[in-house]
Amino acid sequence: MGVAIRRAGADDREVVVGVLDKVFRNDPVSSWVFPDPEHRLRKHASLMGAFADQVLADGYVDMTEDGKAVALWMSIPATTDAPEDAQAHADDDPAAFREAVDPANERVEQIARILGEGHPTGPAHEYLLLIAVDAELQGQSRGTELISAVLERCDRDGLSAYLEASSERSRGLYERLGFVFTGRTIDLPDGPHMWPMWREPRAAAV
Repeated sequence: MGVAIRRAGADDREVVVGVLDKVFRNDPVSSWVFPDPEHRLRKHASLMGAFADQVLADGYVDMTEDGKAVALWMSIPATTDAPEDAQAHADDDPAAFREAVDPANERVEQIARILGEGHPTGPAHEYLLLIAVDAELQGQSRGTELISAVLERCDRDGLSAYLEASSERSRGLYERLGFVFTGRTIDLPDGPHMWPMWREPRAAAV
């Protein structure tokens, strides 16, 4: 039986940030941004909050009715290889992003800049920035249902989708949903790899 999914609003911000903070605090990418565990404990929620604020303002957040799983999406318009279009994928100002999250930590700015610069140009697409499922519910297909709800719309509307997998395990999950590794990892300086993945819309069954 499917889980109830709804669109999050501004009143859900703290719940969304709480799930993101709990799930990603020890993720390889978060551990690279905040290598000191005590500092990460203090600042990680601010990073997740900055991502959530960006998406609540310019994209959309889907969440399960129980608040235990969230997916942050951005609708990216079609672009060219022109520098001004490529910059449109980046955070509006990575330096300002760093200032808002952790001013003394240059890796906050780096992660915003690297993800922006690595984002593909081309067709309009839905971008899955982050998805988080509370550990006690992992393995129950919550994440799959959250993603599938958007992918079904992508297929109806002829839209592609894009994400960056942060582990081999999550890469495997996304491959089962039709995403394909683009062929070149995003390599954080002295840090982990991320796997950019693209999904073409599937034709409706006849």
